[in-house]
Amino acid sequence: MNINIIALIRAAVLNGTPLLFGTSGEILTEKSGSLNLGVEGLMYMGGAFGLMGVFYYDRAAGAGANAFVAIMIAILCSLLAGMAGSLIFSFLTITLRANQNVTGLALTIFGTGLGQFVGEQMRIKVGGNVAISNGLKVVFADGVFPKAMQEIPVIGPLLFSYNIFVYIGIVIAAVMAYIMAKTRKGLYLKAVGESPSTADAAGINVTRYKYFATVLGGGISAVGGMVYTMTIAGTVWNHTGLAGEGWIAVALVIFCLWKPLNAIWGSILFGGLMIMYIRVPIAFIPSQIYKIIPYIVTAVVLVIVSLRQKKEDQPPASLGLPYFREER
Repeated sequence: MNINIIALIRAAVLNGTPLLFGTSGEILTEKSGSLNLGVEGLMYMGGAFGLMGVFYYDRAAGAGANAFVAIMIAILCSLLAGMAGSLIFSFLTITLRANQNVTGLALTIFGTGLGQFVGEQMRIKVGGNVAISNGLKVVFADGVFPKAMQEIPVIGPLLFSYNIFVYIGIVIAAVMAYIMAKTRKGLYLKAVGESPSTADAAGINVTRYKYFATVLGGGISAVGGMVYTMTIAGTVWNHTGLAGEGWIAVALVIFCLWKPLNAIWGSILFGGLMIMYIRVPIAFIPSQIYKIIPYIVTAVVLVIVSLRQKKEDQPPASLGLPYFREER
């Protein structure tokens, strides 16, 4: 079997980038003690609204469409859509103290339905496939570094040949890791996730930190849906194209042990596992078996982590639990 390792790694990075956004956003959310299982719905919303923003901008600007503006519109539309969905989740779970598992599942249903509704409404209005012009497609798919750097043997394809979202995702994960480990605000956030009653007694505004992390985290996850639609899906709306990405991102949070830097290599690994059935086909292994490998790996890691009982590898102590200040 002839396997192009460089091409396989590149494909793993590109396919893992939406997961990197989804996982980074959910890590931020869970670090505050909120468990948002609605990542799938948020990514659907991000994909639909991100494409919608660029699609209508492309139609309005025509030949004068600016690449930077298109990218900013895609990011902003998807970010705001995800933050709006997460704000609803936050109000229900933080303010009203609704069950986080049930609310997250409801958000998945709501977000998936809303994303599909927006996408189908655009398709009906244009009377066909919803896609942007070829000029803007190149902007979202091509590498951001000069061709000379991309053509450096081995190093060029592996480091400098990706679209802008790959590097944005890495920067977000790195900045998040730094803030959580080295800044007072990050330590406060982790304190809220570990013991909200203790953080509250120390004068930390628990509600504010939970809202901020959950809303912003949901927005970052939604950007992952936009990245999938605008890169892997070829900037064409497909109402089934995102199926499963959000759930894999939730599983990847566990695999990465709630550490943002782990999300970088973890998303690449899972991105590779998701395309193995295409890139490395084995005749006697059904593609369905290939597709469940990420979940099997996550389950194995969860068992190992549970057996080791290392505190730094455990989820935040208050994860999924509502905080009642009256019981402090």
